[in-house]
Amino acid sequence: MSRRAGLDQEAVVEAAAKLVDEEGIDQLSLGRLAERLGIRTPSLYNHVAGLPGLKHDLALYCLRDVLNHLLRATIGKSRAEAVFAFANAYRAYARETPGRYALTLQAPDPGDRELQAIAQQIIEVALAILAPYKLGEEEAIHAIRGLRSIVHGFISLEVAGGFAMPVDLDASFHWLINLFISGLSQPTVTGEKERIATENETTSLA
Repeated sequence: MSRRAGLDQEAVVEAAAKLVDEEGIDQLSLGRLAERLGIRTPSLYNHVAGLPGLKHDLALYCLRDVLNHLLRATIGKSRAEAVFAFANAYRAYARETPGRYALTLQAPDPGDRELQAIAQQIIEVALAILAPYKLGEEEAIHAIRGLRSIVHGFISLEVAGGFAMPVDLDASFHWLINLFISGLSQPTVTGEKERIATENETTSLA
């Protein structure tokens, strides 16, 4: 039942991604993956540097995967439409590929340049959709954390069966994202306060 022919590092990582989606991260082991691939465990060392190497390669794969999903969802969109597209794509990714999603949650090690580079690209996508709201640098970070927390909190409760009342879940999720977007547009952020102060000063001098 050997499937060694044609097996490469990419196929190994893809099989690992499917495994964690179906069985959870805790079930990921070289032995379980080798069984899934129909090979002997030692053969995996031709493609990955043991379990630590596999987990690193898998984290890279998952971050690239979520980045591609977010890019496809948000390209050509702006303001509220872009924020909704980002949130919907992020939620869908968590629902459809729970194991991969779980592997994207931890912040990369500062010394890991590969993971850091992809994580930065995801942040840049988020910054791009928030750009029209003229947030300051620190406020943009607050907004990214806020949006991520909203989606993660909602999907965690959803998956755990935490919503039992007979109200459409998608409607609740969109209501929440709308509330987030409304907050971005309020004159409570520093950039808006400064803009209003400048406008008032200009008016008073006129």
